[in-house]
Amino acid sequence: MSVTHAIGRRKTSIARVYMKEGSGSISINNRDYKDYFPTGTLRYKVEQPLNLVESLGSYDIKVNVEGGGINGQAEAIRLGLSRALCEINADNRKVFKPEGLLTRDPRMVERKKFGQKKARKKFQFSKR
Repeated sequence: MSVTHAIGRRKTSIARVYMKEGSGSISINNRDYKDYFPTGTLRYKVEQPLNLVESLGSYDIKVNVEGGGINGQAEAIRLGLSRALCEINADNRKVFKPEGLLTRDPRMVERKKFGQKKARKKFQFSKR
């Protein structure tokens, strides 16, 4: 009974996922995932890879996640779970790839430039 480890990232969130065969408990930062994610859409994002391969109750999952907001954390966990399930069974890749669950979303917050109000917004220009 070995532990499978995978990493998922999204924006500034980093999720380290540890999976092993078990009863189906999912804990995120030593809390139950239903307590950690209050809304149904965030829970769906976490459960999505497990539902696609019909293995929702067959793995004990422990996740350490840090950085970013709860939406970015949920998507980082989703990518980590997808990678871990592909490591366990290579046939899962054919299921996840069309759904886009193995793609690392590269979009990050653009940095603020000096002499400007924000990343792209400028200070108000006065001609006179």
